[in-house]
Amino acid sequence: MRKSGVLLHISSLPSPYGIGTVGKEAYKFVDFLKNSGQSLWQILPICPTGYGDSPYQSFSSFAGNPYFIDLDMLVKEGLLQKDEIEAADLFDDATSVNYEKLYENRFPLLRKAYDRFAKKLTNTFMAFCREEAAWLDDYALFMALKNENGGKPFEKWDNGLKFRHKAAIERAERRLGREIGFYKFLQFKFTEQWEKLKAYANKNGVKIIGDLPIYVARDSADVWTNPKAFLLDKNLSPKLVAGCPPDAFSADGQLWGNPIYNWQYQKAHGYDFWCKRIARQMKFYDVLRIDHFRGFESFYAIPAKDDNARGGEWKKGPGMSLFNVVKKKLGELDIIAEDLGFITPEVAKLLKDSGYPGMKVLQFAFDSREESNYLPHTYKNRNSVVYVGTHDNDTAEGWMLTATKSDVAYAKRYLGLSKKEGYAWGFIRGAAASVSDIAIYTMQDLLSLGSEARMNTPSVAYGNWRWRMDKMPTKALEKKLYQLTADFFRLVK
Repeated sequence: MRKSGVLLHISSLPSPYGIGTVGKEAYKFVDFLKNSGQSLWQILPICPTGYGDSPYQSFSSFAGNPYFIDLDMLVKEGLLQKDEIEAADLFDDATSVNYEKLYENRFPLLRKAYDRFAKKLTNTFMAFCREEAAWLDDYALFMALKNENGGKPFEKWDNGLKFRHKAAIERAERRLGREIGFYKFLQFKFTEQWEKLKAYANKNGVKIIGDLPIYVARDSADVWTNPKAFLLDKNLSPKLVAGCPPDAFSADGQLWGNPIYNWQYQKAHGYDFWCKRIARQMKFYDVLRIDHFRGFESFYAIPAKDDNARGGEWKKGPGMSLFNVVKKKLGELDIIAEDLGFITPEVAKLLKDSGYPGMKVLQFAFDSREESNYLPHTYKNRNSVVYVGTHDNDTAEGWMLTATKSDVAYAKRYLGLSKKEGYAWGFIRGAAASVSDIAIYTMQDLLSLGSEARMNTPSVAYGNWRWRMDKMPTKALEKKLYQLTADFFRLVK
C-alpha cells in the first residue's frame, strides 16, 4: 500500500515553554497529518538526551525524555500552577531549543510537581513501577547517583557503585530513595502522556515511526547495568568505540564514541538485551526504524584511545542470527532498516533476508560524492522508504545553495525544479512519485526552509538538535500536501 508521512521530532513542535512536548500542539500536529492525507509521523529517539543534547546519546534506551512531559497537563492535574511555569523563564527562542536553560529551569518545576504527587502516591503509579521494574529501578538509581556525583560519568564513581557491589547499591537505594522516586515519577508521567497521544494518533489513522539507535551511550544505565554485553576493559571503559571510516565527506571519518557490543556474549544469552530494547520501543511506536542497519552485517570499530576514526577496522556483526531471534521472541514487527552508508553485497543480502524495507535519500542521488542508486528511476523494490533528506541532511533548499553547481544543475533537470514553486517541493514531488511504498518528507522541506532549519550536522558535537517550528502549518499547506498525496495515490482509505 502506498502511503506517506512527515518527519518532525517532538522537540521541534511549537511551545511557549522552550521545547516541544506531547501536549496540545502534538495533538494539533496529528490533526494536520490527518487533514493533509498523511498516515505516518516519524520522530527521532524519545530517550533522555545526554552528551551534546543528542537523542542518539542517551542515558537510557528504555526511558522517555522528561523534557517532553507537557507542563499544562500537570497544571490540570493540580501538580503545578500556571504562575510557577511562567516564573520559570523557560522560553528563549521560538525557532530554537535552549537546552542549558531547560536543564536549569525545567527540572525544578518537575520536582515541585513530584513533591505534590508524592504526598499521595496513586495505585496506577505503583503498578507502573512494578510492571517496568526490570529497567526502571536501575535507570532511576543511575540518574540519582549521577546527580549525587555532580553529573560525572559512572566510570568515575566510587568502585562500589561503579562495579555495582551489592552492599554499595543497597546503601545508595536507602540514601537516595526520594530522588529515585522522582525519576520514576518522570517516567510514569511521560508514559501516561505519551500513551494518550499515541492512542489519539492511531484513532485518526496516523501511525508513529520511532527510531532506535544501533548503539547506546558510553555513560548510560544500559552499559552500567549490562557491562558484559559490551567490549569493556577491567575498569569498565570501552576497548573499542563506534564510528564511520573516512570518506568524501570527512577525511578523518566519524568518531561516535559509543561502546561496541560483545556480540559473542549477546548471542550466548539469546540476544536478551536487544530483544528487551526492541520490545520496549514497540510499546512506544507502531513502526521502528533501526539506525545504522549495515552495522549488523559488519561494523567499524576504532581503538578507544584514538582521537579520530582513521585507525578503525571492519568487524563482523551478528547478521540474521540476531533478527531470527528477535522474530522468534517478539514476532513479526514493522521495522525500517536504515541501510545508508557503505553498502556491500553482504549488507544488501542481509536486508533482503530480513524482509525489512530499506531507505532511499533523494539528496544523495544527486551528490557526485555518493555512490548510490537513489535516483527514482532505478528503484527496483517497492518495499522501501524514500526521503528527500533525513535529520542528518541539510534541508532541500539549503542543499541547493551548498551543493556543487553540476550537482544542482542535474537535480534541476531530473526533477524539473523551479525557483518559483520552491526547490524543496520539486524534491517532495520526486519522492512522492517514486515507486517506494512509503515516502517521508521533513517538516522543514514542507515549509521550504533553508540551512538555518537543519536538525543535525554529523561530526559537529554542539549546536545540533535545536530547530523548532514556531507555529503550526497553515491550512493552505495542509491542502497542498493533501493534493500532492492524492495525485500520487498515497492516500490511505
